[in-house]
Amino acid sequence: MGGLALSFGAPFVLAGLLALPVIWWLLKLTPPRPQVEAFPPLRILQRVLKSEETPSKSPWWLTLLRLLLATLVILALAAPTLNPSTTLISGSGPLAILVDNGWASGADYDQRRRSAEEIIRQAGDAGRPVVMAFSAEGADDDASPVEAAGALERLAASQPRPVPTNRLAAARRIATALEGERPGSLVFLSDGLDSTDAAEAASTLAALTPTQTIVYEPSLDNVVGITNADNSTEALVVSAVRPAGLAGGAFNLVARDAQSREIGSAPIDFSGSDGTGEARFQVPVEMRNDIARIEVEGASTAGAVRLLDDSFRRRRVALVSGESADAAQPLLSPLYYISRALGPFADLVRPSTADLAKAIPELLERKPSVVILADIGVLPEEARTGLEKFVENGGYLVRFAGPRLAATTGEDPLVPVRLRAGERQLGGAMSWSEPQKLAPMSETSPFAGIAVPEDVTVSRQILAEPSADLADHTWASLADGTPLVTARSQGAGTIVLFHVTAEATWSNLPISGAFVSMLRRIVSLSRANGGARDGQSAAESLPPYRLLDGTGRLVSPGPEAQPLVLAADQPAPVDLKNPPGLYGSEDGYVAHNLFSPSARLAALPALDFGAAADQRPYANEDSTDLRPWLFAAALVLFALDAFAMLWLNGGLARFKGRLSGRPAGTAVSIVFLALIGTAAAFAFLQAAAARAQTIEQSPQFDVQKAIEATAETHLAYVETGDDALDERSLNGLRGLSQYIAAKTALEPGKPMGVDIATDELSFYPLLYWPIDAGDPMPTPDAISRIDAYMKQGGTVLFDVNDDALSSLSGTVSPGQRRLRDILGDLDIPPLEPVPSDHVLTKAFYILSSFPGLHSDSPLWVESMVPDASGTARPARGGDGVSSIMITSNDFAGAWAVDDKGLFLYPTDSSDPYQREYAYRAGVNIVMYVLTGNYKADQVHVPALLERLGQ
Repeated sequence: MGGLALSFGAPFVLAGLLALPVIWWLLKLTPPRPQVEAFPPLRILQRVLKSEETPSKSPWWLTLLRLLLATLVILALAAPTLNPSTTLISGSGPLAILVDNGWASGADYDQRRRSAEEIIRQAGDAGRPVVMAFSAEGADDDASPVEAAGALERLAASQPRPVPTNRLAAARRIATALEGERPGSLVFLSDGLDSTDAAEAASTLAALTPTQTIVYEPSLDNVVGITNADNSTEALVVSAVRPAGLAGGAFNLVARDAQSREIGSAPIDFSGSDGTGEARFQVPVEMRNDIARIEVEGASTAGAVRLLDDSFRRRRVALVSGESADAAQPLLSPLYYISRALGPFADLVRPSTADLAKAIPELLERKPSVVILADIGVLPEEARTGLEKFVENGGYLVRFAGPRLAATTGEDPLVPVRLRAGERQLGGAMSWSEPQKLAPMSETSPFAGIAVPEDVTVSRQILAEPSADLADHTWASLADGTPLVTARSQGAGTIVLFHVTAEATWSNLPISGAFVSMLRRIVSLSRANGGARDGQSAAESLPPYRLLDGTGRLVSPGPEAQPLVLAADQPAPVDLKNPPGLYGSEDGYVAHNLFSPSARLAALPALDFGAAADQRPYANEDSTDLRPWLFAAALVLFALDAFAMLWLNGGLARFKGRLSGRPAGTAVSIVFLALIGTAAAFAFLQAAAARAQTIEQSPQFDVQKAIEATAETHLAYVETGDDALDERSLNGLRGLSQYIAAKTALEPGKPMGVDIATDELSFYPLLYWPIDAGDPMPTPDAISRIDAYMKQGGTVLFDVNDDALSSLSGTVSPGQRRLRDILGDLDIPPLEPVPSDHVLTKAFYILSSFPGLHSDSPLWVESMVPDASGTARPARGGDGVSSIMITSNDFAGAWAVDDKGLFLYPTDSSDPYQREYAYRAGVNIVMYVLTGNYKADQVHVPALLERLGQ
């Protein structure tokens, strides 16, 4: 029963519908089972006057229900199909099938496979052999004639490929397999896209003179390919292409990181008529550098994915300065403004030595994208050779002028243009009457679009020798036409020269926003790992790492994938040996994408196959087998019929009565509820036991000690396990607490000892930790808790019971070695002895040293760091309190008193004021810890007094 929107695989079964009247007659005359009633005496008396009737026939609605049930079963047995496929192939002879399984087939390949399956089954029913070839397979694709069963197996094993099609090679395989035999039917299941070999492939198949030709073409409305991604300074610009001439269509691009997390999305604008479009991601550069792939939202083809590699990401920039002692005056450093401009945008690396012969090769081994030389005139031979090779292999070398470069003579291959000796400066022989402003950036310059402020001027520069091609090498110039930035390509790389210094002595350009934009534009033009890959300059072979499959997913490489050979002269082709994907390793890889920036897409034109082609869409996907739905509906009606019979026979009433209103039902209900309650109680007890076990396994929390520690401010010491040492700490902090209460407004509570492995440390602002070589080493967990305490604002005062601690490096005593073991597991900042202007020297008393029982060791604290103005301040971020202090002066011994207030230990000096100074040092330490670095702002006191005087 073909040709209808609804067909039946077993139409003769429909004859069973003729039996429906007989079924209706039987059901109508068959009454339901009489209702069974109990006969207790009272029930008989109540109904003695009521007449009881038994229906003589089945209710009409029950009869209709059963007739409908029988109808559904008969229809299901007839195997109905909605939108059935029709017989397409005709004639006799082999069936030749060409299947497109290239990159564009990933979205609809299941439909393509179903269409091919239907045609092959029709050929099998007619006993015709099948010759089938796939356009995206290699030469090992066997197109020999096979029976329909074998062809179906090959078709089921086929997959969409992430590579372009090669229709000509597939057509030749079909022609070879037929060996001059004329095919009865030729079927071309295309992807709808044109290719350079489509016409020649059609001619090859037309030479076989097929009797019948069928061409399937899908809709191209959702076909999109991504051709390029440019991570410019302003935005991430992504180019895409679709078949020209298509109207409408809204597409959205999604950028994802390596973990497939969405970073941003942007619509594609296909307003042009050539099929090209563009999308712009307005996301910060730092987020753009995390993007690993860009894909068309909802698409499932390899062409709709653009993979990104290290060349797209954050660049590494090597900085080398010709000046020394840059840290002394950072605002005058040649690299200061460069670092500030590129710091948020690139990874900056610096040499570990001032020897350029060692420094530059060391930096080049780290494979930077850009090397910046600030005022370096003469380069050692090893450095020059390395930089020349770096530029030849694609690196960017950026140089800045200065007195050293101006003093060099002779040819320098690492400058883009010839330079005049000396420099042009304001007031010199070749000078301007006033500082020169910058000219607007040329549209042909890589700096195009960068706005130059009006107040940017140049008062001194190195001049370039005039030449015929000087304008071609100029990226930026002054208002009078003098080149300011010149560049020259050398090999695969570029050399750029700023004719002014990198700091503000020759020009105020380095302190302008234009300078930041110019440097970032240069870095954007470079590529990540700009030097030769693995030391190879001409070509490199990278193994496959992760490859795209036909649906655009990254998968492990298969056995047919081969290493990708990178050559500087031409890009590697995309084929089955080198499909699109990532090549290299986890440490570094190269993205091999399907489309080049110039790629275009076009719809498949009408091809001449020698016989009139029957154009068809992939429409068989709408065929639906109705048998499962009919059987499911029949099952539902059967369940309704069973429920109706149970209701008519009084089964529901009896069931309800047994569950309620009777002792048996009550007993069952009680037992059921008891079982539920028991199960709930058991589950609760299990949870409580697990919680109790968890609490029991955790460290004990002393609530009483916590209340005591928070009621007052307490000085605390670390319990070492040595009773004598712990008693010394307790007596010392007791004496210091008494002194603080007598001399300041603070009245500390009694000192408390803490176990760093179990006690809560955040209650105490200061921990005094005496270090003895014989004490056991703290556990890693205890060290971790101390590290967290210090990071959260606490301060630890280490006091080494050993020789004078004059240095933290070199040969150490046993006690100092134990301290070093402890500090080795702590994340501590650089340390230095307390400077003379540190807040500790004036927190309460004016002090020049910090003696204890001994006076020959300095007090070590965090190193002073410069603030935004370059002034060194004894403060870190936040409250400015050093999280660590180290000494070996035995503070506790100097502070220790007995119950009567008498000193317990004599000082090592006859100076009677040493103990007094020790107490004062303790007061300053406590006040510094409690109040922070507020006294560091006393530098502003004169200005405040002046304002108060006004």
